[in-house]
Amino acid sequence: MTASALAASSPGAEPAGSSAARWLRIGQEHYAAGRNDDAFAAFQLGLVAAEAQPAGSTAVETISELHSRLGNARMVRGDLELAAASYKAALRLVPTLTSCWCNLGNIHVQTGKPQEAIAYYLEALKLSPRHWPARTNLVQALTATKQYIIAKALLLELLGEQPQDAALRHQLGKVHYELAEVPAAIACFEQAIALNPRDSDSWYWIGGIKQDLGDNEAAQAAYARAAQIQPLIRRPAIKSPADFRVLALYAPFGGNTPTEYLFKHAAYDTDTLALFENNSYDADTFKQGVQVVVNLISDVDQAGAVLPLAADLVSRLGRPTVNDPRKIQRTTRDAVAELLTGIQGCRIPKILRQQAGTELSVVSLHAAFPRAASILARPVGTHGGDDFDKIDGTDELAAYLAKPADTDRYFIEYADYRSADGFFRKYRFIFVDDQVLPYHLAIADDWKVHHVNTDMANQVWMQQEEAAFLNDPALLFNAGHYQALRAIQQRIGLEYFGIDCALDTDGDLLVFEVNASMLVHDDNGEFPYKDPAVRCIKAAFDAMLAKLAASGV
Repeated sequence: MTASALAASSPGAEPAGSSAARWLRIGQEHYAAGRNDDAFAAFQLGLVAAEAQPAGSTAVETISELHSRLGNARMVRGDLELAAASYKAALRLVPTLTSCWCNLGNIHVQTGKPQEAIAYYLEALKLSPRHWPARTNLVQALTATKQYIIAKALLLELLGEQPQDAALRHQLGKVHYELAEVPAAIACFEQAIALNPRDSDSWYWIGGIKQDLGDNEAAQAAYARAAQIQPLIRRPAIKSPADFRVLALYAPFGGNTPTEYLFKHAAYDTDTLALFENNSYDADTFKQGVQVVVNLISDVDQAGAVLPLAADLVSRLGRPTVNDPRKIQRTTRDAVAELLTGIQGCRIPKILRQQAGTELSVVSLHAAFPRAASILARPVGTHGGDDFDKIDGTDELAAYLAKPADTDRYFIEYADYRSADGFFRKYRFIFVDDQVLPYHLAIADDWKVHHVNTDMANQVWMQQEEAAFLNDPALLFNAGHYQALRAIQQRIGLEYFGIDCALDTDGDLLVFEVNASMLVHDDNGEFPYKDPAVRCIKAAFDAMLAKLAASGV
């Protein structure tokens, strides 16, 4: 309802110059009843009325309260920037409004500025040291900025006051986990469950920790218990009503697309459904209110048994889908190498897969890779640098092959990509819908390059080079390279995935890995120049989901 319509429809409506206090009361009544649009209009009319009246005739406290309440209504709408402006306007008139300081902190947390949020929460606590929302939300900001020890101390203080608060126990469990205090973390999650037997989130955390510890039986039981309590993990939008609803599918024991950042601060609701191999799922139940499905199950080697179940569910859901499981099934390392063969200006190292329990000889490997001076080897389903070896020479290869293979493993033709200055450079692009977006450049003096293990945090020249790549990849990747990237995007056929690549000594695009399991995050405290590129990826991801939600097909 517009402001003018509200004024006309209000019983005994008065002209705009009437009492601001009356509009404040009307707005509060609407807000309490859940009529946020009407409340929004009433608070605006109250400010108009206050401005129309002679200076000093409306109490400063009333005007400040109108700004504050308007900020609340804007928060519900998801208009965070305008909400912040309203709270600041209220504080300019009455600087002692604790709730406004707290809400400014909340806005900064929601917009990815937790360090700035801390300052606002501290201002609120100067005014009201026992203010519960400011203290509990401060914990969230401290955790987001990795100030875990301080967060732990504050949580213990809060629990001293409210020991039966299950949410605080859960939060303390997460902080213990980040501090590598694993037994204490599990104990906190168990205490949270004891206080709230419907706490599925704590069961999921216990499952994840047990899985990390290699206790798959306990992990499976915890995941199953969580799914029994609450099949869907719900993450509400930052606005009300949400723009649309997403159903995300993931496999607790398989590789999944990391979405902690992608789904953060979203204007849409997200329901995440855990799929278990032996379970059945009623599509009609889970598709209610859902406009888009996002399949997060991304590693065929880790979750091959669940992908057919996901594919069947997706077909029965009948919603626009990102990364259809049937397409994911074609993205093993060896399948991708075959799929991308023949792209002009693109080098795809040969890959051979050895099945567990079978024998492979030095002669057969040399025959498979006749030009390779070295061969790379890794177990299937692994990423990063773990269990990833470079084998030089016949003797090393024979020794490696003599070790029994507990799982299938890949042998990959090694391609030299050392730059003229002696450093190795690995680039990551993220494909979103029809876009090819840069994510990072990692530079190291060793062939096994991973951004987290480089010396880039201490080398300004490396940071400057990465920033230049992120700002304008075309400075290095020419039209031919982009043509190859587009061909890769077309052949893979997924809506969202990544590529790790380099430029080889001939200047061709050298492909290391192509899949939907690649991490995109905003934890770039040491590399703030990365933030614009990261935000661009998220904006493209959100826009893609919005487009699919609107399409309805």
